[in-house]
Amino acid sequence: MSVAIRPARREDVPVIMGLIRALARYEKLEHKVEANEAALAAALFDTPAPRVFCDLAEADGRPAGFALWFYSFSTFVGRHGIYLEDLFVEPELRGGGIGKALIRHLAARCVAEGLGRFEWSVLDWNEPAIHFYRAQGARLLDDWTVCRVEGEALRSLGADG
Repeated sequence: MSVAIRPARREDVPVIMGLIRALARYEKLEHKVEANEAALAAALFDTPAPRVFCDLAEADGRPAGFALWFYSFSTFVGRHGIYLEDLFVEPELRGGGIGKALIRHLAARCVAEGLGRFEWSVLDWNEPAIHFYRAQGARLLDDWTVCRVEGEALRSLGADG
């Protein structure tokens, strides 16, 4: 199988949205997907300085997976990094090096740009992903807990600011 990684283009938005839905199904979170093609296109392509980016993996010329990411910043390191928001490879194509190619592509970007970190989160029940990430050299940070404010709690918190 031939694997190629390339930056997403506007015409890829329906494919990316389909991959996002497939990821949500896999994570049993399909009911949480609010994104749509218009919002995704606006975030990725309708701004002179996008704040989110997407790379597509193609296997033998057909879409096989994606990595959606953005630049982060570490006050301790004093440099930007990359935060991988989502990585997904079609289930029937897993084990063929596609996920590894996406991870290596982003790691190479970090090295080329002098970035200090490459980070992401993984669901604690997703043993195949945890095993895969560890095999890529990732260290799981058990001493950190993700915090999130959304929906009404975010509106309420923001109203006071």
